[in-house]
Amino acid sequence: MHPYPHVYRVSAAGTQTGPVTVASPQLPDIKTAPPPEFDGPGGVWSPESLLCAAVADCFILTFRGLSRAARLDWLKLECRTEGTLERVEDVSQFTRYATFATLTVPAGSDVTKARTMLERAEHSCLISNSLRGVRTLEAEVDTAPPA
Repeated sequence: MHPYPHVYRVSAAGTQTGPVTVASPQLPDIKTAPPPEFDGPGGVWSPESLLCAAVADCFILTFRGLSRAARLDWLKLECRTEGTLERVEDVSQFTRYATFATLTVPAGSDVTKARTMLERAEHSCLISNSLRGVRTLEAEVDTAPPA
């Protein structure tokens, strides 16, 4: 890892109507629009969906690093994050982030250690730690059948 501070540069450009293009050096552009809840077209990434995706993605990437350091062998981690947007004191804000994770480990694995690593990943995720809403984790550990 590089020493702190890390600086991430992203730009956005749009016109009065149509999609907004989000860009970052050496990355493909992303077209975004408001979600259907804000009368957007649907079928395209929105700032709201990107925020929830960042939480889910960071959870998995954090788990990868922690499990590697702990020498925990695993096969697959699936994750879904649901963000709840509400009006609080006349301001729209995300108040809750619920993460649902299913981890598959090889037969004979230490399921307790795996569950602990999932909880540590949720606690250590830098994206989640940068947000204000209440966070919850619902984790399941499945054991793969013996090969």
